[in-house]
Amino acid sequence: LSNKMKLWRRLGLVARAMELQGPQEGLLLRLMDAAGKRSRVLANNLANQNTPGYRRQVVRFEELLGAALERGENDLSAIQPAVVSDFDTKSRTDGNNVVPELEKSASQENRVLAESYLTLLEGHYR
Repeated sequence: LSNKMKLWRRLGLVARAMELQGPQEGLLLRLMDAAGKRSRVLANNLANQNTPGYRRQVVRFEELLGAALERGENDLSAIQPAVVSDFDTKSRTDGNNVVPELEKSASQENRVLAESYLTLLEGHYR
């Protein structure tokens, strides 16, 4: 899938989760927290792009929400953002798998997500 399609899919899952969740403020705040955590993780990845053996980290949250929805769960309050090592991205000869272009693209996508969450949260208070 293209990055744009992945982004729309994430936002669609968030909208579906909000319909089921009830008090949307809590979910939106958790989504904002996940975006903030993702931003820090992406910055850390870039800072370690030359560290031999370093495995890039990723934050999973929207995917976890989507999986819970697909299983038919209605209570999403226990789902928290998870920082996991990326074993899918191919490593260089030094064992490091950080690709600066990938981190920058992920950072741009995360910024759009965070702005979308903020817009939804602002609308919640109007």
